[in-house]
Amino acid sequence: MIQYNPKDWLGFIFRFHKSDTFIKLWPMILLICLYSGIIAFFEVEYWKWSEANKVKNIVLMHSLLGFVISLLLVFRTNTAYDRWWEGRKQWGALVNNSRNLAIKINALLPKNDVQNRAFFKTAIPQYAVALKNHLRQESTRLALDEAEHPELLDIDHDKHVPNQLAALLFKKVNSLFEAGKIKGEQLIIINTELQSFTEICGACERIKNTPIPFSYSAFLKKFIFFYVMTLPWGYVFNLGYLVIPVVGFIFYVLASLELVAEEIEDPFGTDSNDLPMDKMCANIQKHISELL
Repeated sequence: MIQYNPKDWLGFIFRFHKSDTFIKLWPMILLICLYSGIIAFFEVEYWKWSEANKVKNIVLMHSLLGFVISLLLVFRTNTAYDRWWEGRKQWGALVNNSRNLAIKINALLPKNDVQNRAFFKTAIPQYAVALKNHLRQESTRLALDEAEHPELLDIDHDKHVPNQLAALLFKKVNSLFEAGKIKGEQLIIINTELQSFTEICGACERIKNTPIPFSYSAFLKKFIFFYVMTLPWGYVFNLGYLVIPVVGFIFYVLASLELVAEEIEDPFGTDSNDLPMDKMCANIQKHISELL
Protein backbone atom coordinates (compact mmCIF):
# COMPACT_ATOMS: atom_id res chain seq x y z
CA MET A 1 0.00 0.00 0.00
CA ILE A 2 1.35 3.42 -0.98
CA GLN A 3 2.11 5.79 1.89
CA TYR A 4 1.74 9.44 0.91
CA ASN A 5 1.15 12.97 2.13
CA PRO A 6 -2.39 14.02 1.06
CA LYS A 7 -1.39 17.70 1.26
CA ASP A 8 1.42 17.39 -1.29
CA TRP A 9 -0.37 18.71 -4.38
CA LEU A 10 2.73 19.13 -6.51
CA GLY A 11 3.77 15.57 -5.76
CA PHE A 12 0.42 14.26 -6.98
CA ILE A 13 0.44 16.32 -10.17
CA PHE A 14 4.00 16.01 -11.43
CA ARG A 15 5.16 12.68 -9.99
CA PHE A 16 4.30 9.32 -11.55
CA HIS A 17 4.54 5.95 -9.83
CA LYS A 18 4.24 2.47 -11.25
CA SER A 19 0.53 2.19 -10.44
CA ASP A 20 -0.37 5.54 -12.00
CA THR A 21 -3.18 5.11 -14.52
CA PHE A 22 -1.43 7.33 -17.08
CA ILE A 23 1.46 4.85 -17.32
CA LYS A 24 -1.00 2.04 -17.99
CA LEU A 25 -3.13 4.00 -20.44
CA TRP A 26 -0.63 6.00 -22.49
CA PRO A 27 -0.56 3.55 -25.47
CA MET A 28 -4.36 3.72 -25.69
CA ILE A 29 -4.28 7.50 -25.26
CA LEU A 30 -1.88 7.80 -28.19
CA LEU A 31 -4.13 5.64 -30.36
CA ILE A 32 -7.18 7.70 -29.42
CA CYS A 33 -5.30 10.91 -30.22
CA LEU A 34 -4.18 9.49 -33.57
CA TYR A 35 -7.73 8.46 -34.36
CA SER A 36 -9.02 11.93 -33.42
CA GLY A 37 -6.29 13.56 -35.51
CA ILE A 38 -7.30 11.61 -38.62
CA ILE A 39 -10.94 12.66 -38.23
CA ALA A 40 -9.93 16.27 -37.57
CA PHE A 41 -7.68 16.30 -40.65
CA PHE A 42 -10.41 15.08 -43.01
CA GLU A 43 -13.01 17.40 -41.53
CA VAL A 44 -10.82 20.52 -41.61
CA GLU A 45 -9.20 19.86 -44.99
CA TYR A 46 -11.83 17.98 -47.03
CA TRP A 47 -15.28 17.30 -45.59
CA LYS A 48 -16.03 20.67 -43.93
CA TRP A 49 -19.41 19.45 -42.74
CA SER A 50 -19.59 22.22 -40.15
CA GLU A 51 -19.69 24.83 -42.94
CA ALA A 52 -22.47 22.94 -44.67
CA ASN A 53 -24.37 22.85 -41.35
CA LYS A 54 -25.06 19.15 -41.80
CA VAL A 55 -24.49 18.13 -38.17
CA LYS A 56 -26.29 19.88 -35.32
CA ASN A 57 -27.32 17.51 -32.52
CA ILE A 58 -24.25 15.34 -31.99
CA VAL A 59 -22.92 17.53 -29.17
CA LEU A 60 -26.28 17.35 -27.40
CA MET A 61 -26.21 13.56 -27.65
CA HIS A 62 -22.76 13.43 -26.06
CA SER A 63 -23.90 15.72 -23.25
CA LEU A 64 -26.77 13.38 -22.40
CA LEU A 65 -24.58 10.27 -22.64
CA GLY A 66 -21.91 11.98 -20.54
CA PHE A 67 -24.40 12.36 -17.70
CA VAL A 68 -25.32 8.68 -17.94
CA ILE A 69 -21.72 7.48 -17.99
CA SER A 70 -20.87 9.68 -15.00
CA LEU A 71 -23.62 7.99 -12.95
CA LEU A 72 -22.36 4.55 -13.95
CA LEU A 73 -18.76 5.41 -13.02
CA VAL A 74 -19.81 6.87 -9.66
CA PHE A 75 -21.65 3.65 -8.83
CA ARG A 76 -18.67 1.60 -10.04
CA THR A 77 -16.06 3.43 -7.96
CA ASN A 78 -18.27 3.59 -4.85
CA THR A 79 -18.95 -0.14 -5.04
CA ALA A 80 -15.24 -0.91 -5.46
CA TYR A 81 -14.28 1.33 -2.54
CA ASP A 82 -16.91 -0.27 -0.32
CA ARG A 83 -15.28 -3.64 -0.99
CA TRP A 84 -11.83 -2.21 -0.19
CA TRP A 85 -13.04 -0.60 3.03
CA GLU A 86 -14.93 -3.73 4.12
CA GLY A 87 -11.71 -5.73 3.66
CA ARG A 88 -9.82 -3.17 5.74
CA LYS A 89 -12.37 -3.38 8.54
CA GLN A 90 -12.17 -7.17 8.59
CA TRP A 91 -8.39 -7.12 8.86
CA GLY A 92 -8.57 -4.44 11.53
CA ALA A 93 -10.88 -6.74 13.48
CA LEU A 94 -8.42 -9.61 12.99
CA VAL A 95 -5.60 -7.51 14.46
CA ASN A 96 -7.70 -6.49 17.47
CA ASN A 97 -9.07 -9.98 18.14
CA SER A 98 -5.59 -11.51 17.91
CA ARG A 99 -4.39 -9.06 20.56
CA ASN A 100 -7.44 -9.70 22.75
CA LEU A 101 -6.96 -13.46 22.56
CA ALA A 102 -3.28 -13.11 23.47
CA ILE A 103 -4.14 -10.83 26.39
CA LYS A 104 -6.67 -13.33 27.74
CA ILE A 105 -4.35 -16.31 27.26
CA ASN A 106 -1.58 -14.41 29.00
CA ALA A 107 -3.85 -13.74 32.00
CA LEU A 108 -5.25 -17.27 32.19
CA LEU A 109 -2.13 -19.39 31.77
CA PRO A 110 0.54 -19.43 34.46
CA LYS A 111 3.91 -17.97 33.59
CA ASN A 112 5.66 -21.32 33.94
CA ASP A 113 3.41 -22.99 31.32
CA VAL A 114 6.00 -22.43 28.60
CA GLN A 115 4.76 -25.06 26.16
CA ASN A 116 1.16 -23.87 25.92
CA ARG A 117 2.25 -20.24 25.77
CA ALA A 118 4.63 -21.06 22.93
CA PHE A 119 1.80 -22.72 21.03
CA PHE A 120 -0.40 -19.62 21.13
CA LYS A 121 2.57 -17.35 20.52
CA THR A 122 3.09 -19.15 17.21
CA ALA A 123 -0.43 -20.16 16.21
CA ILE A 124 -2.18 -16.79 16.63
CA PRO A 125 0.14 -14.80 14.30
CA GLN A 126 0.31 -17.71 11.87
CA TYR A 127 -3.45 -17.58 11.45
CA ALA A 128 -3.09 -14.06 10.01
CA VAL A 129 -0.29 -15.25 7.71
CA ALA A 130 -2.35 -18.25 6.60
CA LEU A 131 -5.38 -16.04 5.89
CA LYS A 132 -3.23 -13.61 3.89
CA ASN A 133 -1.77 -16.40 1.76
CA HIS A 134 -5.18 -18.04 1.40
CA LEU A 135 -6.70 -14.82 0.08
CA ARG A 136 -3.77 -14.38 -2.29
CA GLN A 137 -4.13 -18.02 -3.33
CA GLU A 138 -0.57 -18.86 -2.38
CA SER A 139 0.75 -21.92 -0.59
CA THR A 140 1.21 -21.45 3.13
CA ARG A 141 4.45 -22.56 4.72
CA LEU A 142 4.68 -22.19 8.48
CA ALA A 143 7.98 -21.89 10.28
CA LEU A 144 7.30 -24.03 13.34
CA ASP A 145 9.29 -25.44 16.23
CA GLU A 146 8.80 -29.21 16.43
CA ALA A 147 9.84 -29.43 20.08
CA GLU A 148 7.32 -26.96 21.50
CA HIS A 149 4.21 -27.44 19.34
CA PRO A 150 4.33 -30.54 17.15
CA GLU A 151 0.54 -30.49 16.66
CA LEU A 152 0.93 -27.61 14.20
CA LEU A 153 3.04 -29.81 11.94
CA ASP A 154 -0.10 -31.70 10.92
CA ILE A 155 -1.32 -28.78 8.80
CA ASP A 156 -2.32 -29.96 5.31
CA HIS A 157 -1.35 -27.18 2.92
CA ASP A 158 -3.53 -28.62 0.16
CA LYS A 159 -6.67 -27.93 2.21
CA HIS A 160 -8.19 -24.83 3.81
CA VAL A 161 -5.28 -23.76 6.04
CA PRO A 162 -7.06 -20.99 8.04
CA ASN A 163 -9.82 -23.41 9.02
CA GLN A 164 -7.27 -25.98 10.16
CA LEU A 165 -5.44 -23.42 12.29
CA ALA A 166 -8.70 -22.16 13.81
CA ALA A 167 -9.64 -25.76 14.63
CA LEU A 168 -6.26 -26.37 16.26
CA LEU A 169 -6.61 -23.21 18.34
CA PHE A 170 -10.00 -24.30 19.63
CA LYS A 171 -8.76 -27.84 20.20
CA LYS A 172 -5.86 -26.50 22.28
CA VAL A 173 -8.19 -24.30 24.34
CA ASN A 174 -10.55 -27.24 24.88
CA SER A 175 -7.66 -29.45 26.01
CA LEU A 176 -6.67 -26.76 28.52
CA PHE A 177 -10.26 -26.76 29.82
CA GLU A 178 -10.30 -30.53 30.15
CA ALA A 179 -6.98 -30.41 31.96
CA GLY A 180 -8.42 -27.93 34.45
CA LYS A 181 -6.06 -25.10 33.49
CA ILE A 182 -8.95 -22.82 32.49
CA LYS A 183 -12.50 -22.70 33.85
CA GLY A 184 -15.78 -23.00 31.96
CA GLU A 185 -16.63 -19.30 32.14
CA GLN A 186 -13.12 -18.49 30.93
CA LEU A 187 -13.59 -20.85 27.98
CA ILE A 188 -16.73 -18.92 27.02
CA ILE A 189 -14.80 -15.63 27.13
CA ILE A 190 -12.02 -16.98 24.90
CA ASN A 191 -14.53 -18.51 22.49
CA THR A 192 -15.55 -15.05 21.27
CA GLU A 193 -12.13 -14.39 19.71
CA LEU A 194 -11.75 -17.94 18.43
CA GLN A 195 -15.09 -17.78 16.65
CA SER A 196 -14.32 -14.36 15.19
CA PHE A 197 -11.31 -15.73 13.27
CA THR A 198 -13.50 -17.95 11.09
CA GLU A 199 -16.11 -15.21 10.70
CA ILE A 200 -13.44 -12.78 9.47
CA CYS A 201 -12.13 -15.42 7.08
CA GLY A 202 -15.62 -15.98 5.69
CA ALA A 203 -16.21 -12.24 5.22
CA CYS A 204 -12.91 -11.86 3.35
CA GLU A 205 -13.72 -14.86 1.17
CA ARG A 206 -17.09 -13.30 0.34
CA ILE A 207 -15.32 -10.17 -0.92
CA LYS A 208 -12.68 -12.18 -2.76
CA ASN A 209 -15.05 -14.63 -4.45
CA THR A 210 -17.85 -12.23 -5.38
CA PRO A 211 -16.55 -9.80 -8.00
CA ILE A 212 -18.56 -7.12 -9.74
CA PRO A 213 -21.02 -8.86 -12.12
CA PHE A 214 -19.35 -9.53 -15.47
CA SER A 215 -22.22 -8.07 -17.50
CA TYR A 216 -21.96 -4.72 -15.67
CA SER A 217 -18.19 -4.49 -15.99
CA ALA A 218 -18.25 -5.49 -19.67
CA PHE A 219 -21.04 -3.03 -20.47
CA LEU A 220 -19.22 -0.14 -18.79
CA LYS A 221 -16.01 -0.82 -20.73
CA LYS A 222 -17.92 -0.98 -24.02
CA PHE A 223 -19.82 2.19 -23.12
CA ILE A 224 -16.60 4.09 -22.42
CA PHE A 225 -15.00 2.83 -25.64
CA PHE A 226 -17.86 3.71 -27.98
CA TYR A 227 -18.52 7.02 -26.20
CA VAL A 228 -14.90 8.11 -26.64
CA MET A 229 -14.72 6.83 -30.22
CA THR A 230 -17.69 9.02 -31.19
CA LEU A 231 -16.43 12.14 -29.40
CA PRO A 232 -14.26 13.36 -32.33
CA TRP A 233 -17.27 13.25 -34.64
CA GLY A 234 -19.21 15.50 -32.27
CA TYR A 235 -16.59 18.07 -31.31
CA VAL A 236 -14.37 18.34 -34.37
CA PHE A 237 -16.80 20.83 -35.93
CA ASN A 238 -16.20 23.35 -33.14
CA LEU A 239 -12.69 22.50 -31.97
CA GLY A 240 -10.87 21.51 -35.14
CA TYR A 241 -7.46 20.07 -34.32
CA LEU A 242 -7.96 20.89 -30.65
CA VAL A 243 -10.22 17.85 -30.53
CA ILE A 244 -7.07 15.68 -30.36
CA PRO A 245 -5.93 16.62 -26.80
CA VAL A 246 -9.52 17.09 -25.60
CA VAL A 247 -10.64 13.59 -26.57
CA GLY A 248 -7.37 12.08 -25.27
CA PHE A 249 -7.90 13.75 -21.90
CA ILE A 250 -11.56 12.66 -21.67
CA PHE A 251 -10.53 9.07 -22.39
CA TYR A 252 -7.81 9.31 -19.71
CA VAL A 253 -10.31 10.46 -17.09
CA LEU A 254 -13.00 7.88 -17.86
CA ALA A 255 -10.66 4.94 -18.29
CA SER A 256 -8.70 5.89 -15.15
CA LEU A 257 -11.82 5.70 -13.02
CA GLU A 258 -12.50 2.21 -14.34
CA LEU A 259 -8.87 1.13 -13.73
CA VAL A 260 -8.93 2.46 -10.17
CA ALA A 261 -12.15 0.57 -9.48
CA GLU A 262 -10.67 -2.63 -10.92
CA GLU A 263 -7.61 -2.34 -8.69
CA ILE A 264 -9.33 -1.70 -5.38
CA GLU A 265 -12.31 -4.05 -5.80
CA ASP A 266 -10.00 -6.93 -4.80
CA PRO A 267 -8.18 -5.50 -1.76
CA PHE A 268 -6.27 -8.69 -0.92
CA GLY A 269 -3.79 -8.76 -3.80
CA THR A 270 -0.30 -7.33 -4.17
CA ASP A 271 -1.11 -4.15 -6.13
CA SER A 272 0.20 -0.83 -4.88
CA ASN A 273 -3.18 0.23 -3.48
CA ASP A 274 -4.20 -3.09 -1.94
CA LEU A 275 -4.34 -3.65 1.80
CA PRO A 276 -0.95 -3.78 3.58
CA MET A 277 -1.55 -7.32 4.86
CA ASP A 278 2.18 -8.08 5.12
CA LYS A 279 2.63 -5.17 7.50
CA MET A 280 -0.46 -6.11 9.53
CA CYS A 281 0.76 -9.71 9.85
CA ALA A 282 4.14 -8.41 11.05
CA ASN A 283 2.41 -6.16 13.60
CA ILE A 284 0.35 -9.09 14.90
CA GLN A 285 3.52 -11.16 15.26
CA LYS A 286 5.24 -8.34 17.14
CA HIS A 287 2.35 -7.64 19.49
CA ILE A 288 1.66 -11.29 20.30
CA SER A 289 5.35 -11.86 21.05
CA GLU A 290 5.28 -8.92 23.47
CA LEU A 291 2.14 -10.18 25.21
CA LEU A 292 3.14 -13.86 25.50
